[in-house]
Amino acid sequence: MRLALYEPDIPQNAGALIRLGACLGVGIDLIEPCGFLLSDRGLKRAGMDYLKNADIRRHASWARFQESLGPAVAPDRECGPSRLILLTTRGDMTYTDFVFAPGDSLMVGRESVGVPDAVHARADARVTIPLLSGLRSLNVAQAAAMVLGEALRQTGLFPNRSD
Repeated sequence: MRLALYEPDIPQNAGALIRLGACLGVGIDLIEPCGFLLSDRGLKRAGMDYLKNADIRRHASWARFQESLGPAVAPDRECGPSRLILLTTRGDMTYTDFVFAPGDSLMVGRESVGVPDAVHARADARVTIPLLSGLRSLNVAQAAAMVLGEALRQTGLFPNRSD
């Protein structure tokens, strides 16, 4: 399972998500261009010393990221079908009703504008987090943590504690 960040705008959110991935053993796909420099202090502060433990793959563009996925619903060598699961306010299913698989890539969009229609069209599924009426969205890092936690719970991929 991987977490993909589509052209992130806010370095602190990207840092928090990279830290989340490092702590849970989930790889991060960083799709550029970013709205900040990867040397940004906010990114480093949010990621703390966890950045060196993270499995980060940088992709120069959406097209390059798509190449790394292969064809839609292509067989993954180890985990079965690989799917792109988009977290979006325009989702057609709540994340708790969706059945995740170990090879899934969960994607969050830009904090300012989400993702373009072409990304929506490529997604194998679009999931949403139910919110109270009149409220539009959660922070991208909070949303990703919620959905990733559910995906790891369903697939049994939570890391074992090594205390």
